[in-house]
Amino acid sequence: MKISADWYEKGLGNALGLLVGALVIGTAFPHLLKNLTRNLPWETLIFATSGLAAFGGALIYFFVPDGPFRKPMSHFEFNGILRVFKDKAFRSAAFGYFGHMWELYSFWAFIPIMLTIYRTYHKSAAFDISLWSFLIIAIGGVGCTVGGKLSLSISSSKVAFYALLISGVCCMLSPFAFYLNSTLFLVFLLIWGLAVVTDSPQFSAVVARTAPQKMKGTALTIVNSIGFAVTIVSLQFLKQMAPLFHDKSIFIWLAVGPVAGCLSILPLIKKGL
Repeated sequence: MKISADWYEKGLGNALGLLVGALVIGTAFPHLLKNLTRNLPWETLIFATSGLAAFGGALIYFFVPDGPFRKPMSHFEFNGILRVFKDKAFRSAAFGYFGHMWELYSFWAFIPIMLTIYRTYHKSAAFDISLWSFLIIAIGGVGCTVGGKLSLSISSSKVAFYALLISGVCCMLSPFAFYLNSTLFLVFLLIWGLAVVTDSPQFSAVVARTAPQKMKGTALTIVNSIGFAVTIVSLQFLKQMAPLFHDKSIFIWLAVGPVAGCLSILPLIKKGL
């Protein structure tokens, strides 16, 4: 994301939409590999995905130079983390992103479980769990790309807000989705999968725009680090709450993130960021 921000001063939301869209498809890819290699040892999946990751790292190292808008810091600043959070607009973007991250990875992690729960209650459902896990996650790459294009005509904050709003509604409707027939249930999850990550690159774009220009790398790093720490809390929270609630209703707790994120990003919409 820092590399993209160094290459694109204008149209950053679109550039990050393509970047995160690729990330989303990469996240979904192990599910497709599992579907295609179901008769091979599980170690094959680990070696295949690790090899692809190393190949991607090599491509960046050898073929992607520093961008023209890179502004290196003159020296290391120990108070850099505190400095970036002093800006109100930056805080709004950051806390909106944290709300988004509360939902995103927990949703992705529990997709196979959702599909398994559905098949437990609907014995006639015959869909392949690995294949549909791939499709539900991968469609988010389409959402990121489309959201990036939309950010060129409307603000990144608006794209993020409406995507987060849709995914939040899906969270709250999730208990009822398990009563749908299998086709409608899968369509519901595809819509959720499309919306749940469309906001991610737009949040990053706003974070990059609102951070001090010489501290974009610091800002993106700390916001992503805290965001992924939030996912750990969310996953563990869902795990602890699962025995206390019906298995069809546990995913409604994911709505906490979208609600908080939407409220946080509202001031940025008014500023047109």
